Amino acid sequence: MPGNIKNVTAAIDYIESHLHEKLELDTIAEALHYSKYHLHRMFTGTVGLTIQTYAQRRRLTEAAKLLVFSDKPILEIALIAGYESQQSFTDSFKAMYKKAPNQYREEEEFYPLQLRYVLNENPTNLEGESCWQQKITYATDADIPEWMKLVHLVIDGFPHLDEKQYLEQLQEYIRGRRALILKDADTAVGIMAFNEVTGSIDFLGVHPQYRKKGIAKAFCEKALHELVYSEAITVTTFREGDKADTGHRKTIESLGFAEAELLVEFGYPTQRFILRKEETEGMGHE
Repeated sequence: MPGNIKNVTAAIDYIESHLHEKLELDTIAEALHYSKYHLHRMFTGTVGLTIQTYAQRRRLTEAAKLLVFSDKPILEIALIAGYESQQSFTDSFKAMYKKAPNQYREEEEFYPLQLRYVLNENPTNLEGESCWQQKITYATDADIPEWMKLVHLVIDGFPHLDEKQYLEQLQEYIRGRRALILKDADTAVGIMAFNEVTGSIDFLGVHPQYRKKGIAKAFCEKALHELVYSEAITVTTFREGDKADTGHRKTIESLGFAEAELLVEFGYPTQRFILRKEETEGMGHE
């Protein structure tokens, strides 16, 4: 396992084992015998989140799970999640889940804000390629396990994702040749589900370790110029200023997509973006 990935994996293991404790960068660095500055750079560069952001999102996910699947009082859950008061917990929870904890509990529909990161321990191509587009293929049923591993890694970009329902939809996309996948050896590093008639990109995920390699651009160009019948492709993402967004809106904007209408999907506020064929020459790299 490459050194940086090994070190980041060790940091993730430590965080996951101490989620219910006070997690400071100094404490983690000392426990792992790393320089805190080096650890911060390694972690952020590999995961795309700071240690504090990752830990907060993981804690809120575990708190959401307790709200739905346990009878613990909200104050107790707040303390377990590392908050000093129920109000501070409520403020953070509402900023991320768009619902107060009591409302979320009443609706009894758990979805994760952030799942544990599991990194590719043996990447064979982190340098990037100019020919990613040629290596994108139609996904098959055999690709579903690797596809879902990547979904778990990028779930922060897809609020309110119901995994069971998603799997059923994925199988339909695969049967209709509307699911694309890009692999590095056996690891899925990019996935896309699309509608060839409407031009809607219903799911686009890029492995965090490969997010600056132009993969999202390759998928969008392939869809727009080879696969869809429409003159444009569309995608929905977080609204501007949403604190739950870890950078997905910025990525969509960097690809040349323009803002369109505001939406509410599954009760979550989002915004549609559109990219037209004549505008793709200005697409930047992810």
